[in-house]
Amino acid sequence: MLDRRTFLGRSALAMGSSVAFAGLGRFAWADDLPNDVKITRVVAFDLPLKRAKIAGKNSRLDVHGDTSSDAMVRLFTNAGVEGLGACRIDEKTARGLPGKSPLDFFRREARRMGGPLGNGTMPLWDLAGKLLKTPAYKLLGGAGAERVPVYDGSIYFADLLPQYADRWQDRFREEIDQGRERGHVAFKIKIGRGAKWMPRSDGDARDVAVVETIRKHAGREAILGVDANNGYDLAGAKRFVDKTADANLAFAEEMFEERVEPCLEFKRHISEKKLKTLLADGETQSKLDPFKPLVEAKAVDVLQGDMKHFGFEGILDEADMAAPQGILVAPHNWGSLVGYYMQLHVGRAIENFYRAEHDPLSTDVLVAEGYAIKNGEATVPDAAGFGLAIDEKKFAGLKVKVDVKA
Repeated sequence: MLDRRTFLGRSALAMGSSVAFAGLGRFAWADDLPNDVKITRVVAFDLPLKRAKIAGKNSRLDVHGDTSSDAMVRLFTNAGVEGLGACRIDEKTARGLPGKSPLDFFRREARRMGGPLGNGTMPLWDLAGKLLKTPAYKLLGGAGAERVPVYDGSIYFADLLPQYADRWQDRFREEIDQGRERGHVAFKIKIGRGAKWMPRSDGDARDVAVVETIRKHAGREAILGVDANNGYDLAGAKRFVDKTADANLAFAEEMFEERVEPCLEFKRHISEKKLKTLLADGETQSKLDPFKPLVEAKAVDVLQGDMKHFGFEGILDEADMAAPQGILVAPHNWGSLVGYYMQLHVGRAIENFYRAEHDPLSTDVLVAEGYAIKNGEATVPDAAGFGLAIDEKKFAGLKVKVDVKA
C-alpha cells in the first residue's frame, strides 16, 4: 500500500508528467498509428446496476437504496473495434463524432484526450487503448502500483433502517463480514447522524459507538476511515477524533466544509493528539480552482475530486497539482460501477494515489474480466483499453437513448 509517508520519501515525487509518460514505450511515438480508423456509430444508454445490500442514509441524504445506473456510450468504428465507457452525451454532440478518427483527440505527450465529450472521455480512451493494443492505465501514465489499494465505501447508517434498529450492532458486524468476503480490509464508515437524523448529542454518541463496534469486530489490523459528509463543525470534529482516538482511524473525510484555516486547525489538533489520521476532502467541488488554496497551504492530506465528474483529465490535473506538496489523490466514487474501474486505472497510472472507493455494485450487461479484490488490493487487467465488453443478449433488453450513424 502506498501511504503518504512512503510517497513523500520517493525521489520520483518531483517527476513531471512528460517523464512519467516516457515509460509508455515505442507505440506512443510510432509514425504508423491507425489514423484511417473512423467512428461510424454512437450509441448511448443507461447501464442498470444492483447493489449487494441496501445503503442507508448519510448525514445529508435519505436512504440510498440498492440500485443505481451508469450513463454509458458505445463508439463503433469501421475497423470493427468498439470503444465503451461512462459518458453522458446528447444527440447533437453524438452527431459530431461519426467520420472522426478517435486518435485525433489523443494528446499523447500530455496524457489527455480532447474532443467534444468534455470529461466523459472514457469511450475514447478505450478506443485508443484497443487500437494501440495497450491498457488504458499505460496510456494514462503507468506510474502507479501493480495492485491498487481499495476500500469498502458502503458502511452507511444501517442503524437507522427500521429492519435493523433493534440489532444495529449485529448489522454492522455483518456488513464488515460481507466486505471481507469481497476481499476488503479497509472500510469507510459514514458518520454525522446528529446533523439531520438524531439530536446532536445523541447522533454524535451513536457515531462513536458505531466506530467502536466496528473496530472491535474488525480487529486492529483492519483499516478504518470515516466520512461525515460535512455533518460536523470544527469543534465537533475535534471532539469526535478525541473520543475515537483508540480506533486508530486512517482518514477522516469531509468532516466540515473544506476551508483552509479550519482544515489547518483540525490537522494541528490531530497532530497534537499524536494521531496518524489523514484529512481528506473535495468530493463536492465542481472545478479544480477551489483545490488550489488547500494544496498551497497543505490544508488536506488527500484530495477527492469526483471520478466521473472530473474524468481522467481532471483527476490527472488534480494529481499533478497535489504531488509537489506531498498530497495524495483518492477520487470520490459512489453509485457507479464503471467509475470504480476508472479509479483503478488512475491508481495504476499515478504515484500519488491513496485508495479507490468501492460501491458493491454489479450488472449482467457488462463483462469485466481481470478486476478482482484480494487482501484489500484490486487487480487491473492488462487487456487493451479497459478490458470491458457488452453482453449483447442482455444489452438487447435495454433502452437506447441515442443512436447516431455515419
